Amino acid sequence: MEFRQLRYFLAVAEAGSLTAASRRIHVAQPALTRQIRLLEEDLGTRLFERQARGMVMTVAGRALVEEARELLAHRDQLRGRLSALGSGISGRLSLGITVTHLWVPRVSSLLADFRRRYPDIALEVYPLLSGPTLERLREGTLDAGLLYLQHDDESGILCRDYHRDVLILAVPAASAWTSQPPKRLSELEGEDFIWGFRQASPAYHDRVMGHFHHHNFHPKVVQYGADNIAILSMVAAGLGIAIVPDSAAAHPMPGIQYLRLDELDDCDMPLRFAWRQGNDSPPLANLIRLIDQRGKTDHPEPVA
Repeated sequence: MEFRQLRYFLAVAEAGSLTAASRRIHVAQPALTRQIRLLEEDLGTRLFERQARGMVMTVAGRALVEEARELLAHRDQLRGRLSALGSGISGRLSLGITVTHLWVPRVSSLLADFRRRYPDIALEVYPLLSGPTLERLREGTLDAGLLYLQHDDESGILCRDYHRDVLILAVPAASAWTSQPPKRLSELEGEDFIWGFRQASPAYHDRVMGHFHHHNFHPKVVQYGADNIAILSMVAAGLGIAIVPDSAAAHPMPGIQYLRLDELDDCDMPLRFAWRQGNDSPPLANLIRLIDQRGKTDHPEPVA
């Protein structure tokens, strides 16, 4: 039994004759007659009684009408759903983004724009630091992520530069540094610093420490926080000071003053949009295309 035969059957059932059905669906009457006969042979029962007045449905034929309509409607729905999945206008897309960067206008506007264009795609956003994001990209349990990533970090990962951070000093609002801001990193030697664990974001940690080494600066770390939100909450509590990406200032926290230093402005921190090579997700392809349309001209290259 073929969907085409069901369509022909309904045409004859609704028109009441082979001649009228042939004109309605633009199929030659001999071909239409043959397909109806094949359908009857396949089902093992007669669907029509051939009479001089036309085609009269049998009991089996009348029972098939609603079933045929439902089958054809289900086929059309399935075809539309699969087409939408294949073109990336429906489905699921999972992203790893740090909580800090969710507040960055360039990132939040990307998510909003994607949602407007593809409202039927379930967008799943996970608040993950760069280390866990890269790990889940390797495993294939995440479609893409925004993370700090060196170009030589991981084979099989494609990436684009998407956003540029620099560093900023975060101090408690009651700190003496708010009235007399430091001009050089060397002035901060001996201060109690709150820091993040290297495994949370190895590329970020190593780039920052390399920049400090260049300036012969060695922070005295006395406290550790799991992420920038935890670090900044500890700064607000007066437990120390911290150096964080300037994107952290996009979502101000009470009790914290942010200060800029020229030597921190010199540290360029590229945030990259990355995904696993070979991921053929249509929604992911649409997001990458949207990023291109928003002005990024870099071509994806495998990370060496």
